[in-house]
Amino acid sequence: MNLFERYLTLWVGLCIVAGVALGHVFPAPFHAIGGMEVAKVNLPVAALIWLMIIPMLLKIDFGALHQVKEHWKGIGVTLFINWGVKPFSMALLGWVFISHLFKPYLPADQIDSYMAGLILLAAAPCTAMVFVWSNLTHGEPHFTLSQVALNDLIMVFAFAPIVGLLLGLSSITVPWDTLLLSVVLYIVVPVIVAQVWRKLLLSRGPQALAATLAMLGPLSLVALLTTLVLLFGFQGEQIIAQPLVILMLAVPITIQVYFNSGLAYLLSRKLGVAHCVAGPSALIGASNFFELAVAAAISLFGFHSGAALATVVGVLIEVPVMLSVVKIVNASKGWYESGRPS
Repeated sequence: MNLFERYLTLWVGLCIVAGVALGHVFPAPFHAIGGMEVAKVNLPVAALIWLMIIPMLLKIDFGALHQVKEHWKGIGVTLFINWGVKPFSMALLGWVFISHLFKPYLPADQIDSYMAGLILLAAAPCTAMVFVWSNLTHGEPHFTLSQVALNDLIMVFAFAPIVGLLLGLSSITVPWDTLLLSVVLYIVVPVIVAQVWRKLLLSRGPQALAATLAMLGPLSLVALLTTLVLLFGFQGEQIIAQPLVILMLAVPITIQVYFNSGLAYLLSRKLGVAHCVAGPSALIGASNFFELAVAAAISLFGFHSGAALATVVGVLIEVPVMLSVVKIVNASKGWYESGRPS
């Protein structure tokens, strides 16, 4: 992990402070940026999101999909967790904690919005950071690449229906036109752009792709941090008035990470999946594509919404929680192998 990735939680914390302070001192520029919208899409944020997402998608080789059959058990476990468990477990956890246990301590007018943010966060499997987690657990690289490519392909078709279903079950009005526009803007178009660009770079040799990724990596993280400053600039008053909101939102997010990673890990062990596949399978099953979630939350509900804040909390806790999962996976390798059917 590079410096930015290793200390992402620290940078997010600094963005909270900077965003809240700047939002109070210079409210006019923030309101001006918030008003730069076309069809409910904020143009500055859309540009920043593209700078985040496209470099990550450049790493994905959809040609790796043919390798799926080589690790079909691990692929099956991860797909089951990502699409059959995680969004629904998050909706359940959100209902338990946000709609009931913590409800008296949260702003009443934001409860549904917080729920929507949690659902958006859980409905998108992680893309780029998965390669970092897989490397840290000595994961099988071909499995990781094929799994991420498959998840990205499924996300094009499944993200909107799952979000729409769960928002509907939570009695939240689904702005379908904005949701579908978000899918096109933040999934379909970036995937196409990234894959065309990838082919052009590879036509000049693998060194050209590696050099481009090295150049875009820091830019992608700067775009993420800039987006967070904007978000917290708009969320500043709410955070100051309710400082425990972030902690309460972190509870269901943290629980769902440990639950889904643990379930994927145990299922892999039961099915006799090799540890080098089970490790990344657990991590892919637990982590979130928070860049997409942040973008969709802003488009659907706006900068000021609880949904936007909930997705940002996902960014805040992503690295420390996932690193703890990495440590658990590595430390338990002996236990895993001793009980795995041959």
